[in-house]
Amino acid sequence: MHRILFPLLLALVATPGFAQDTSVPVSINDLRTRIAAVAKTHPRLIADAAQLDALRTSRGDSSSTRDVLANAVIRHADLLADVPPITRAQQGRRLLSQSRRCIERMLNLSMAYQLTGEVKYVERGKQEMLAIAEFSDWNPSHYLDVAEMTLGMAIGYDWMFDALDDASRQTIRQVIKDKGVSLPFTTKHNKWVRATNNWGQVCHCGMTAGALAILEDEPELAAQTVHHAIQNVPRSMKAFAPHGSYPEGPGYWAYGTNFNVMLLAMLDGVLGSDFDLSQMAGFDETGQYMPLITGPSGETFNYADGGSGRKPQAALYWFARRYQRPDWLLGEDARVRAEIAGFDPREAGSGGNRLLPLVLLWIGDEKRLDETEIRMPLHWQSESSTPVAVHRSSWTDPRSTFVGLKAGSPSAPHGQMDTGSFVLDADGVRWALDLGAEGYHGIESRGMNLWSAAQDSDRWKIFRQCNAGHNTLVIDGKLQVAKGHAEITDFSSEPDFPHSIADLSSVYRGQAEKVRRGVALLPSGEVVIQDELDGLATGSRVRWGMITPAQIESRSGQTLQLTQRDQRLKLTIVEPRGASWTVVNTEQPRHEWDSPNPGTQMVAYEVEAPASGELRLVVVATPGSCEIPVGERFTVGSLENW
Repeated sequence: MHRILFPLLLALVATPGFAQDTSVPVSINDLRTRIAAVAKTHPRLIADAAQLDALRTSRGDSSSTRDVLANAVIRHADLLADVPPITRAQQGRRLLSQSRRCIERMLNLSMAYQLTGEVKYVERGKQEMLAIAEFSDWNPSHYLDVAEMTLGMAIGYDWMFDALDDASRQTIRQVIKDKGVSLPFTTKHNKWVRATNNWGQVCHCGMTAGALAILEDEPELAAQTVHHAIQNVPRSMKAFAPHGSYPEGPGYWAYGTNFNVMLLAMLDGVLGSDFDLSQMAGFDETGQYMPLITGPSGETFNYADGGSGRKPQAALYWFARRYQRPDWLLGEDARVRAEIAGFDPREAGSGGNRLLPLVLLWIGDEKRLDETEIRMPLHWQSESSTPVAVHRSSWTDPRSTFVGLKAGSPSAPHGQMDTGSFVLDADGVRWALDLGAEGYHGIESRGMNLWSAAQDSDRWKIFRQCNAGHNTLVIDGKLQVAKGHAEITDFSSEPDFPHSIADLSSVYRGQAEKVRRGVALLPSGEVVIQDELDGLATGSRVRWGMITPAQIESRSGQTLQLTQRDQRLKLTIVEPRGASWTVVNTEQPRHEWDSPNPGTQMVAYEVEAPASGELRLVVVATPGSCEIPVGERFTVGSLENW
């Protein structure tokens, strides 16, 4: 790898790629002063010795989530004794899976050492770190790999520092610098520095962790690295504005936000300030995003790239504690316990939920859910660059109804042609689902361009990425307009008729003049999905579709009865009269590059545009638990009158 002398760092900082921003709330000289004042003791990253001592002495209630998790961390660390160190095994263009293994192993081993004081965990951690130190590099061409590897190495070095021998410290410290922190200054691998997506959060966190871990030996590198983070991570954090949502969906919220929180925790803990990063618009609300976007089924509204599964998130404990909002932890302790109970010992060290041990640092006082006032709204819209809205009938009734509607653009970060798509929960199960993302490596290995949002991109040839594979409209078999952007133009949280309306016209440009979709949650727990289209060419075919994991119990013209896990949902086509349900196979791949979608099918209907070019499509979903259904008697009116 080409390298230049570190003294040229300051000159590099002055280049256009590293332009200084006068809005940065701290000067480089102030950072140098702060770094010089940091005690030359370890641990210091995310938690210091006092905090870890307090954690160790707070144990004793074997029934608490804290103790259950602490014991699980120790068991996990014990299992790593017989697991060989990771190797530099790259998959395609990524080393990321190995970097994630590094974080998982170092966090569990380091935390086990801090909880027990047993040096055997340090010896195993040292073995891991010295093996990683021998790698030729940490794959800087895909810089997430470097960032996560550096974070894992920094935590191991810092939390095990007092029990490591001098030679090991020197080796680990040197590779943290040479194969991690110094790269943005000494090589071409710095395009991520000004990233506006999750890359900015993850990479600045990893580099800051490495820099702060070795700051007594590399104070200038630490100052420059921290200054870069403070200057540039706001580009990614703008995504939280104005109300804490995330354009890349809940899966990438979990990724970017966990690393964002670690970054702030390190800055605050080591340098005494997060330099107003936590004051950015929406950040103080994003702790509610995951519970808001999660239905009573336990699955998320997984728009953009990502699955619907919900794992426990360490960051939520930080947010709940920071903003005194225990209601943001709704169901989170149960998820932690389920994660522990479902752990397969054969998977120890495989990457898993690698940040789970951090819950121990932020869990705070445990409080029974029934003693916690839920202050989150039943109805919410993001008002963000990727507009989404959700409506639910209750926070506490496990049989409650939940519906989410997405607007936005296919060309948004990790975007799909899911504009206008919806998910639906009722009676504790997910009825309308999103298939999630296609695997990246499988597409890339075929030479397909997965990351272009151009209208003719390979991305839209993938079933899970195009509108044919989502719960939205397809006109004449055509794709949505990739550069189009839909807004939520009307939103109501009034309890008698909460609803959201999205203007989808921009993503169907050239196919219709005006396309709008409304979703409403009725007091009965039923859901109305209403579409209005104008300016269609005579004879155009419009397909309405909903992908479901349910089985069809019965089908009769405009009525469809679905069943799943002893629950039922009835779908009724209210308009147009005469339309009838069909079933589309979504299990079998459409192309050789598409993954199968076992256990799913799409229920759909298709109608032809009349000479007027106007269509109105109305579907009512009636949960089986609905005692007095009103959906079949729903009075259809224009969306203008909702």
